Amino acid sequence: MAVAEFIPSSSFTNKTNVYSSQFSYVSTQISQMRRFSLRPPPRTHYSQICCSVTSKEVKAPTVVQTDDPKKKPECYGVFCLTYDLKAEEQTKSWKKMITVSVSGAAGMIANHLLFKLASGEVFGPDQPIALRLLGSERSIQALEGVAMELEDSLYPLLREVNIGTDPYEVFQDAEWALLIGAKPRGPGMERAGLLDINGQIFAEQGKALNAVASRNVKVIVVGNPCNTNALICLKNAPNIPAKNFHALTRLDENRAKCQLALKAGVFYDKVSNVTIWGNHSTTQVPDFLNAKINGLPVKEVIKDTKWLEEEFTEKVQKRGGALIQKWGRSSAASTAVSIVDAIRSLVTPTPEGDWFSTGVYTSGNPYGIAEDIVFSMPCRSKGDGDYELVKEVIFDDYLWSRIKKSEDELLAEKRCVAHLTGEGIAVCDLPGDTMLPGEM
Repeated sequence: MAVAEFIPSSSFTNKTNVYSSQFSYVSTQISQMRRFSLRPPPRTHYSQICCSVTSKEVKAPTVVQTDDPKKKPECYGVFCLTYDLKAEEQTKSWKKMITVSVSGAAGMIANHLLFKLASGEVFGPDQPIALRLLGSERSIQALEGVAMELEDSLYPLLREVNIGTDPYEVFQDAEWALLIGAKPRGPGMERAGLLDINGQIFAEQGKALNAVASRNVKVIVVGNPCNTNALICLKNAPNIPAKNFHALTRLDENRAKCQLALKAGVFYDKVSNVTIWGNHSTTQVPDFLNAKINGLPVKEVIKDTKWLEEEFTEKVQKRGGALIQKWGRSSAASTAVSIVDAIRSLVTPTPEGDWFSTGVYTSGNPYGIAEDIVFSMPCRSKGDGDYELVKEVIFDDYLWSRIKKSEDELLAEKRCVAHLTGEGIAVCDLPGDTMLPGEM
């Protein structure tokens, strides 16, 4: 899986002003410091008009007196603010606006994802959205470019865009937090080192979410190693339900469905009930025992057990590396699609009899998997953002032995980041290097 840019931990403590755009993105420069407020000012009888400017010169906003607050004021430039965010004016057919925060927002994954979010593809054609984008000091100009492109795309549902480098501001009132930004592993870096560096990022982001996000915020961790990063994040956000944190394993599920469909000679929509168990690493377990093709158990359709146990599993685990060899870059676009799939699985009722994979907190799980880790398991949702674990799954010796191997790895990772979860001194005894190619 692809990873996005590294957000240095120092940027989290060095608060900066947040760059804002309310439907239109405004780029100005004042004394070599760009200044925008995170939220629009309280509205009384005046409407502040924000328009695009193409130069670095300061262009003061026009203030138009409006006796009737519902009357659209005249303005200049490409866009102007005609939607009262403070009053939450809505058309009869639109829902209340939601706030989605995205870290690593200047990276390639976000470059694909943000436009899907703004278009209504993810939350629906009647769901207005505010995007808050987190980057680093060195990516702030790139974030300005992202905001400009969002502006130029004329998305009616996109009502607000904010950019900044301080998670305590960018995560304010977030109802969804998509944590993509993480440091990729460089040459010579051990997995333990990556766990520590990225763990510090997600510890700080967990604290920020705990302080300022919605109490029911849904968090999807994409930055790798995503399972343990999700654990670190939730441990640093005690006021948010641990159940609300997810580690993205949906791309692995999508890859498994693809391989089963190819082998069976069917289109992928005939493949259902696919589970990815465990860690987002080469110990992950694509479950063919419970999967179905055209409603039949996979093993009744694909009778080549050797292929299922060896080639199928290896193809799913190494698909990202094969893509990098072909294309020279990691799977940013398909990762963005899998994030969309993961969100939609939580906001749309799961089809009868089917389920989906996501990495979630194991406490109280019905399978006997170790407590207090983030482990990918089969889930169902009623479409309310929540989920329940599927109980009617079967295990055999092959599947369970693979699951235990991934469990052991995640328990070792947990010991390696104990200093970041408040559980004492870290002890790194990782069983081996199981890093996926996209993490390097």
